[in-house]
Amino acid sequence: AEIRMLRLLGADAVGMSTAPEVVVARHASMRVLGVSMISNETIDGFDGGTKPDHEEVLEAGLQAVPRLSALIEGILSQLCAN
Repeated sequence: AEIRMLRLLGADAVGMSTAPEVVVARHASMRVLGVSMISNETIDGFDGGTKPDHEEVLEAGLQAVPRLSALIEGILSQLCAN
């Protein structure tokens, strides 16, 4: 039901838990940079016979490691240079 609602509202992606962590970090006066990746497509009852697969999520995470590592290293090098 939530997936159908979000599709009707025009959502292209859904995050799982960034907002609560940011609220807590900001409450502690920490600076925050959020980085997210899309690991899989949502599946609901209208999508046919496929089911969500945790292995798919793990594989997407492993494939993203080189790009995310390079991104984070680049950001950190820029922060250290300033």
